[in-house]
Amino acid sequence: MLQEQIINNVIEPAGKVISQVTNEFLIFRLGEEEYGIAILKVQEIRGYDAITQIANVPEFIKGVINLRGIIVPILDMRIKFRLGSASYDQFTVVIILNVAGRVMGIVVDGVSDVINLDAGQVKPAPGLGSVIDIEFIMGLGTVDERMLILIDIEKMMSSDDMGLIERSIN
Repeated sequence: MLQEQIINNVIEPAGKVISQVTNEFLIFRLGEEEYGIAILKVQEIRGYDAITQIANVPEFIKGVINLRGIIVPILDMRIKFRLGSASYDQFTVVIILNVAGRVMGIVVDGVSDVINLDAGQVKPAPGLGSVIDIEFIMGLGTVDERMLILIDIEKMMSSDDMGLIERSIN
């Protein structure tokens, strides 16, 4: 989406216009891997606190919190991505997101920084056939020796198995 991208046009001497796309991503950890989501989707970052559990919800939905009068569903990304059991410590945080006008939170092992990635630093996700679902992976970002898995959080949250956001029909 254009609102998520900052587009800088560079005019070369021959008059040719090159579009360079720069995106800002909030980087978070799940286990040993680093993931990135568009910073414009992030509302705030909070420490992990008490969550009210709800009956008959998928395992990855931990429950809800009351955030200044708004009931916010909280999802554990480690469970959603099947990365083993989640352990909560002083580094565990909840990233509060605003996705398609809906406020929700995701539990991650920790956040590290915000990184600008230009188009040259983002590679397409490898095609792994039916072995792994890469539907929500925008690409792989590289910064020095770091490999970042870039998640399309809006696409993930509006997927059928999540059921948190209604899809718009075009």
